Amino acid sequence: MTDTELLLRHDQDVAIITLNKPERLNAWTSAMRAALGRMLQQLGADDAVKAVVVTGAGDRAFCSGQDFTESQNFEGGADGDRWLAAVKSFYEIIRGIEKPTVAALNGLAAGSGFQVALLMDYRVGHAGVTMGQPELNNGIPSVVGPWGVFAERIGVARSMDLILTGRMMDAQEASQLGLLNEILSPAEVLPRSIALARELGSKPPVALRLTKRAYREATQPAFDRAFQIAEEAQRQAFASGEPQRCMEEFFRIRAARKSA
Repeated sequence: MTDTELLLRHDQDVAIITLNKPERLNAWTSAMRAALGRMLQQLGADDAVKAVVVTGAGDRAFCSGQDFTESQNFEGGADGDRWLAAVKSFYEIIRGIEKPTVAALNGLAAGSGFQVALLMDYRVGHAGVTMGQPELNNGIPSVVGPWGVFAERIGVARSMDLILTGRMMDAQEASQLGLLNEILSPAEVLPRSIALARELGSKPPVALRLTKRAYREATQPAFDRAFQIAEEAQRQAFASGEPQRCMEEFFRIRAARKSA
C-alpha cells in the first residue's frame, strides 16, 4: 500500500477519510483495508473527533470491494482463511466505533464496498450511485454480506435476489429499501455528509455510545454465525479454483476492452 491510498483530513470535529485509488475504483488490498482499520480505530479513540465520514476519490466509485489483483493469487484454504479473518476484524472495528459514521457515496459500492457502506450509520449519495453484491458472479460464495450485514435490513427474499443475480441496484431502488438515506446532487454529497456527521456527533455522547453499543450487541450473534459459515464456504470455493478462474476471465475481458 502507498501512503496516498488513504487520505485523512479534519473539518473541525469531523474526520473525513478518502479511499484514494480511483484508477482501481477504490478497490482495497489487504494492506489498504488493514490501514483503514487502524485509522478508524485511532479516530474512534480520539476525543476531539465526534464523527467520521468515509468517501471515495473520483466520480466513479465509493469502493468496488476486494482488489482482484491480490485475491486472484489465493491458492486455497489458508489464504482464504487469513483473508476472511482480516475482513472480520475490519468489520468489527467499524461496528465498534461508538461515534456516528457516514458513507458519502460518490459512485459504485460493490461487494465488500457495499457491505462497508451498510456498516456505516448513514449513507448519502447521488442519482448515479449503484450498490450491490456481485460476489457470486466472480465465483465467491456470498455469505457474510447477506447474513452478517444486510439481510436483517431488507429481508431474505430481497437478499436472495441480490446475491443470486449479482445485479446492481440504482440509487432509487437503494433508497426505497432504506439502504441509501439521502439522494442529492453529486456536488452536495460530501458537504451534506460532513454536516450530517457533525449534527449526529453533537448528540448526548453517553446516550449515543450506549445506543450504538446496544445495536452491536443485539446483532452480534448473526454477524459471528455468518463468518463461521463463510469460513468453510470460502475454503471449499478457493480450493476448487473456481474464484481464481472467474477472476482470470474478469482480467481477460478487461484487457480486451482496453485494447479494443
